[in-house]
Amino acid sequence: MIDLGMAAAPAADADLIKDATEATFMADVIEMSNTVPVIVDFWAPWCGPCKTLGPMLEDAVRAVKGAVKMVKVNADECQALTGQLQIQSLPTVYAFFEGKPVDGFQGAVPQSEINEFVARVVKAGGGETPADTLNDAVEVAEDMLTDGEADDAAQTFSAILGEDPNHAGAYGGLVRSHIALGDLDQAEAVLNGAPAEISASPELEAASAQLELARQAADAGPVGELTAAVEADENNHQARFDLALALHANDDAEGAVSQLLELFRRDRDWNEGAAKTQLFTVFDALKANDPIVLNGRRKLSTLIFA
Repeated sequence: MIDLGMAAAPAADADLIKDATEATFMADVIEMSNTVPVIVDFWAPWCGPCKTLGPMLEDAVRAVKGAVKMVKVNADECQALTGQLQIQSLPTVYAFFEGKPVDGFQGAVPQSEINEFVARVVKAGGGETPADTLNDAVEVAEDMLTDGEADDAAQTFSAILGEDPNHAGAYGGLVRSHIALGDLDQAEAVLNGAPAEISASPELEAASAQLELARQAADAGPVGELTAAVEADENNHQARFDLALALHANDDAEGAVSQLLELFRRDRDWNEGAAKTQLFTVFDALKANDPIVLNGRRKLSTLIFA
């Protein structure tokens, strides 16, 4: 499993994180950086911010599982080296790859910025972070879901959550997998069990909207009968609303949006604004850049401000 910040065993650390001197700097940093990026932390015992930054940087290095290495240099003991590299304040952090500095920063920074720095260094060396690997796995699972392999997708999404319980993409995918399997109660249970940190994420909001639409689909009437009812009476708002639900249940989101927009145009206040509410549910269930969403939102805005 991917280490998300827990301390590694000392034996593992010995190869991943080490102290360097002026005598070993060439081998530990310059030569090693021809194989893997090396992050160098210049510090001193009297430097307060160094005592905070160092352990945070070590955690971030451990978390990428050998995609980078870290070397610590005591500036007080390596004054010739720090002078050569023009280190003027502490802490200073440099990343080397193929013998050259490729990134760096000075001073204490938050853990989030340290993680981003390490991720940049990994990518500069042509590697992948654990987050990249998980995102690749999410894409594979999404392809499974698209191809109708909902069982396999659910298992893959679950495995990803075993590595990162707060991965919003995997959580949303797992909910949608259960929806595709027709197990709406399990989909709702997964959705309700999502960590609070990601409960308002776009991925879970989309999954929630899809679950709501799936429950509506279970009660949707026949498209033919509802179409006939609307044609017989264009002001039969309930029939038009039900037709929109039926169309969406039959994978015609564009048709559903069209009927809801027409209902809104005829009576925006009908049933406490049900047409507008349903439109937003349909939009939320789709990708934000879906043409149905973009065109639907534009037309709705035109009607609202007409």
